[in-house]
Amino acid sequence: MTATRAPFRWGILGAARIARALIPAIRAAGGEVTALGVRDPHNERSSAFAREWNVPLVGGYQDVIEADVDAVYNPLPNDVHLPWTLAALRAGKHALTEKPLTLNTVQAQELAVAAEDGGRVLLEAFAYRFQPHVTRVRELVQSGVLGEVRTVRGAFGFPLTNPDDFRWNADQGGGALYDVGCYVVNLTRLLLGEPQSVVAQARWTPGGVDLGLSGVLHYPGALASVDCAFDWGPTPTQRLSVIGDAGVLEVDGVFDSHQGEPVVLRLTTADGARQEEIALVDAYGAMVKHFQQTARGEVRALYPPADAVAQARVLDALFASARSGQQVALTAPAT
Repeated sequence: MTATRAPFRWGILGAARIARALIPAIRAAGGEVTALGVRDPHNERSSAFAREWNVPLVGGYQDVIEADVDAVYNPLPNDVHLPWTLAALRAGKHALTEKPLTLNTVQAQELAVAAEDGGRVLLEAFAYRFQPHVTRVRELVQSGVLGEVRTVRGAFGFPLTNPDDFRWNADQGGGALYDVGCYVVNLTRLLLGEPQSVVAQARWTPGGVDLGLSGVLHYPGALASVDCAFDWGPTPTQRLSVIGDAGVLEVDGVFDSHQGEPVVLRLTTADGARQEEIALVDAYGAMVKHFQQTARGEVRALYPPADAVAQARVLDALFASARSGQQVALTAPAT
């Protein structure tokens, strides 16, 4: 008889809204949420969340770190990604951490080293990367149907109206680039690799948070624009254009991670215009499945920690340029 494999056990830090997507994704991937830790275990809102999702509320964050789980999911505010993800890795747990992985390259490298030293999986939770339309966009760009890519334009923004949201707080790693612009940077890197330099400008709140930021990533023969903001309306905007010397590819809704209506890819070349419709899948479930398979040694990581370090390097450079008004060169990632 074949032995039944034990379910992959997860602990979750906090009762953030994004956990409502991850809990069903974990269950769909064959995992179990066996520990939930919150800032205040006696808060009725946290208790209600645990009852609603039928997950064991074990106490605070440290209780999850010490629990008998295989992996920890960290969707806490950006400034506490480093300490609690580091604690999970040092406790022998695999770690799935929301984007941005950390607030800078030094912190990202610290987590990458901890994951390597402990033989643990560390993944920055860009679920959109697991959508089939993203795979198709990469295929089209790399196939040469657009010719030599000259321009990539990416935009992601929405109206953030809650004045108490941590994303308005600079000390907690708030701002549009960390929250939504990072997606544009990430997809651009998927398509073109690492930029040589960047330049950026931002609109700052009195508290030092980037309300909106626009930047340009410089590549050999190509320029890629990044636009993001918290005051675009009336509805969220997420858009990608890839322009080559032989064609143009345009996609709306490119960063969606939820299952839903098809995403339309619009391709124009010398042969004419055509469209492809690709259904949205549950990218969170696909991401969790890949994570669990990687942790069990069944597949190789599609996005190892070095990718998150390279991502942080570009975000650092964009912030440095927006603050200084100068172009910032990027050193090649260590291999």
